Amino acid sequence: MSIKIINEKCTGCKLCIKACPFTAIEVKNKKAVIGLDKCTFCGACIEACKFDAIVLTKISPSEIDFPKKIEEHKDVWIFCEQKNGVVQSVAYELLGKGRELADTLGVDLCGVLLGENMKQAAQEIIHRGANKVYLVDSPKLKHYQDEPYSKVLSKLIKQYKPEIVLCGATSIGRSLISRVAIAIHAGLTADCTGLDIDIKERLLLQTRPAFGGNIMATIICPNHRPQMSTVRHKVMKEAEINNHRRGKIIEDSFDEDTYFSRTKLLDIVEEIEETVNLTEADIIISGGRGLQKPENFKLIEGLAKVLGGAVGASRAAVDSGWKTYSHQVGQTGKTVCPKIYIACGISGQIQHLVGMQSSKIIVAINKDPHAPIFSVTTYGIVGDLFEILPELTKRFREVLKK
Repeated sequence: MSIKIINEKCTGCKLCIKACPFTAIEVKNKKAVIGLDKCTFCGACIEACKFDAIVLTKISPSEIDFPKKIEEHKDVWIFCEQKNGVVQSVAYELLGKGRELADTLGVDLCGVLLGENMKQAAQEIIHRGANKVYLVDSPKLKHYQDEPYSKVLSKLIKQYKPEIVLCGATSIGRSLISRVAIAIHAGLTADCTGLDIDIKERLLLQTRPAFGGNIMATIICPNHRPQMSTVRHKVMKEAEINNHRRGKIIEDSFDEDTYFSRTKLLDIVEEIEETVNLTEADIIISGGRGLQKPENFKLIEGLAKVLGGAVGASRAAVDSGWKTYSHQVGQTGKTVCPKIYIACGISGQIQHLVGMQSSKIIVAINKDPHAPIFSVTTYGIVGDLFEILPELTKRFREVLKK
């Protein structure tokens, strides 16, 4: 799309400024000026203008030279998410898969890292398989904020033209990459669980659950570049470390306007947990509606402490307010892949199974012998969890003390 002001008709009345929800318009020399870096082509200003001074034009696909643009793009990019200066493990998972994709296409694997004092972290990304790391180091990028991060990544993509861009399907990744896709007019497939390459057409085959996880859909983006996906955490293996690997760090910087944000970060409050992080845990004990009330999660937490595991929850338990969203396992929560997953009072609807069925050992405790959860379990216990959980906790405590 394109949008422009017809200066002969514009009176500088400022009605369009009041109508714009993205503060993309200002008046200079009594004429409206639209900031294309902020405009989303929503059309609100056109409806507000009484003088027909704003024109929005849609460009049809036939007007764009796709083959020429596609040929300009190469390389596989991984957005390497960081928190407090530490690269998150989902980035290493994507680097592992990205290495396979880049080798198939015969191109470089590149990491993209935004933050403050991140040069050592950039070197670690090279040790995980990247040929290049695009590094933007600024105090204003120390913590994630939507606007500066999306503007920086969009400018990098426009400048260097990657063929594929991958990002973790985390809260940060989902917030960031959708904004970038809009800014650069690219497609985006969310929450992928599988990636492959059609080498003949150089297409990224992006597989994700659809219709509540009942089918797996493979999505392609033949007419636009880069091809963009977010990928679920814990569905791919981390890239191995090779400290002898060498690569290139390309440092970029931008003007102050690029780092500008209309929101202000006041504070970051870490959630205090007595058990280990859910996505990093080797052992997870999850509770569902069968616990009957929030107080009974103490049974889950007790077993988790004894085993050194994390506490998970079904969507039903989270929706009931028994646990916070950060504990939710499933299609709309976290995807986990621990060595041991113990499901207590969880019926096993498909939305939950999608998030945990890759676990190496699955144990289910449920009084309903026909519960769907038993279809994926390694070991199933049919019985009252209020009797079984205390006994399990007691026995594990005795054994582990020895």
